[in-house]
Amino acid sequence: MGMSAEDERAASPRDEEWPEAEKAEKLARGAALKWASGVFYCPEKLEGLGQYRSRETQRNSSIQSRLKSTVQSYLEGVSTGLEQLRSAAQEVQSVCQDLGAARWALLDSADRFQGLRQMRALVAEHVQLASVVQVLPQLFSVHEVFSHTLQLLRGQQLLEAHAELMMMEHLRDDILSQLHLRGLSGAQATVLSYFGGLQELNESLAKQLWDIVGSSLRLVREDPVLFVTAVRIIEREEKIDDALLLEATFLPPGRPKGWRQKFYHVLRETITGAHFRGTRTDAEGLGLARHLAALQKAIVSELRVVKDLMVQCVPAHYNILSLCTATYHQALGGHLQDILREDLDKQALFLLLEWALRVYHSPEMMGHPDLLPEVDVCALGPLMSPELVDQTERKYVVKVKASVLEWMQRTLEVEFKEWFRDEEPETDHQGFFQSALPVIVMQMLNENIQVASLISDSLQQKVYNMALEELEAFLGRLREALVQCGKEHQKDRTVPKYYVSYLLAMLNNNLALSSSVSSLHPDAARREVPTSLRAALDRTQKKACQLLLEELLLDLQPLCLQLPSRKWLSGSQLVSSMCEVIDKYAKDFSRVRKPIFTLLLTESELLVASQYLRALMQKKMVCKSEEERGQFCDRLLQDATQLRELFCGLGLERSQQSLEAVFALRELIYLKDPALLSLEVLGFITKYPDVSDEHISTLLDLRGDVSKDVRHMVLEMMAQHPQVLPESYRPIFSTILVPAPELPFCLRKGKCA
Repeated sequence: MGMSAEDERAASPRDEEWPEAEKAEKLARGAALKWASGVFYCPEKLEGLGQYRSRETQRNSSIQSRLKSTVQSYLEGVSTGLEQLRSAAQEVQSVCQDLGAARWALLDSADRFQGLRQMRALVAEHVQLASVVQVLPQLFSVHEVFSHTLQLLRGQQLLEAHAELMMMEHLRDDILSQLHLRGLSGAQATVLSYFGGLQELNESLAKQLWDIVGSSLRLVREDPVLFVTAVRIIEREEKIDDALLLEATFLPPGRPKGWRQKFYHVLRETITGAHFRGTRTDAEGLGLARHLAALQKAIVSELRVVKDLMVQCVPAHYNILSLCTATYHQALGGHLQDILREDLDKQALFLLLEWALRVYHSPEMMGHPDLLPEVDVCALGPLMSPELVDQTERKYVVKVKASVLEWMQRTLEVEFKEWFRDEEPETDHQGFFQSALPVIVMQMLNENIQVASLISDSLQQKVYNMALEELEAFLGRLREALVQCGKEHQKDRTVPKYYVSYLLAMLNNNLALSSSVSSLHPDAARREVPTSLRAALDRTQKKACQLLLEELLLDLQPLCLQLPSRKWLSGSQLVSSMCEVIDKYAKDFSRVRKPIFTLLLTESELLVASQYLRALMQKKMVCKSEEERGQFCDRLLQDATQLRELFCGLGLERSQQSLEAVFALRELIYLKDPALLSLEVLGFITKYPDVSDEHISTLLDLRGDVSKDVRHMVLEMMAQHPQVLPESYRPIFSTILVPAPELPFCLRKGKCA
């Protein structure tokens, strides 16, 4: 029953290849041995060995036939599968070929698909036109609805009128929204013009609503229906506002209307205007008492109406009673402060304090049983601020302030009249122009401060602070007077006759005020001049200097307008004439003290340089040849040298002059090789970092020989080297505007792209 050595050797490769078969064979052999040992254990059973062998042989034959049948079916299935895979591969290859052909066909037909874009645009246009056709009946009836709505408004049929108004607004807003979504913003103006009547209707409706709100305290007693109607319309509009703001895609014109806030505003203005505006309060004790009693009765009565009637006519979230209470409270506080500004006697002051601190919170007024507990003014703060407690000292300061203001105003009026005299202003012992203005002002302020010092240090400090404030305000009025004088002079340059001289006198006066203001306070430790007053003095000085420079500019402009020109190029005397004008003004400037004289000289030189450069950049002239460019540069050199020597002779050093920019500009134009312009321009913009691309482009135009490539290279270089203005740099080119380039003329054949 066992296997021979040859069988084991023959089976070993197969067993190594099929370990499961070896295991199955061993199990089968083991089972067969077990069965055979059980069957042939008894000798008598050996007789049936032939039968067993015959039966097992048949059995083996049956098993082998079934195995062959099974293997055959598997082989046929594998063959079928292979055939199907082969067929599928052929079909996939065919599909790939078809897809490739389709791809090439699509690429060949790409040009034909371009026509579909036009068809898509036509479809979109058709959809828009269809939408328009749908609303055409409504559009044609717009003006008829406008007329009908206006009639309803005149008949005070407000709800019906508002319904039609909302319908028209909805139609307009829907059209505008569609235009906005389609990017047709240009057509919105036409729509707004067509619906222009909506604005008039809105204003008419709003006017009626605010008239109703302004009469609300009377209407809620007599006819609350009209008031309720107005509130309903306001709430409608608020809901529309909220819905539009929530969508946040398109906000129609006039939205949000904010009529609820306008309601609050009108109600506040009505309350304030009815009792606290336009009424002249008697400053005497008896008249003031009657006025306060009338206010007390009116406020309590109106708050009763609000609490009992108006609250029922508006939504709860309006908090109408709290609103009215706060309005009365704030208006009363302001009204009392207005009264305290008057020249009150002791009795009037006592009445105000008693009424504000006692009567106002008592059961006779805001603590009235009919108003409690809904009305609570304690949460609104005190009616009068704690600062008003020391009323006597503050009243004294107010009186002093009024006196100072009156005196200063008179002084300014006298000074203003003197500017128009036919005589030059006064001069001091050094020949500088001046007037009595600083002496009068400083003497008046100093006297009041000295008097206040006899009472207390605190009052002295208050008067000192008031004096500085009034001086600052006076300087503001002085600047306004200078501006007014300048306007009169612009109308007729012969009026005032000595316009420049009085401006110079004002500069000396301002310098005198600036040096004297620190000595106003007797205590040297408290002589601190506020920054705002220093700024006011600086603004006054700048305004007078500005007017002087504007006068100089008026005389220089006719000469600068002739620059550049062929006449100038051939040897004109324009710059000599400019020097004569500058020298004339410099002699006038010598009548002011040195710091101001130096400032005027510096600003005049900057003005001359900028005007000269501005004239060159007006594109009046382009050099046509190298010879003409040389003449142009020679003329620039002569002009700049002449002007520089003039200002040097007047005392302005070269390092302080802006005319160096003309020399640098001349070098830029004089350069013979345009290929080196980038390097030259780089040096130019490094020295003058406020120069722009337009300035450089204009200068290149002046040369007349710069190609597009060179220009592009220069501008690209500038873009690669952006400049930062140093803190100490004095701008000159940033004040010069370059004329815009002229656009090429074209005949209009259709819409612009």
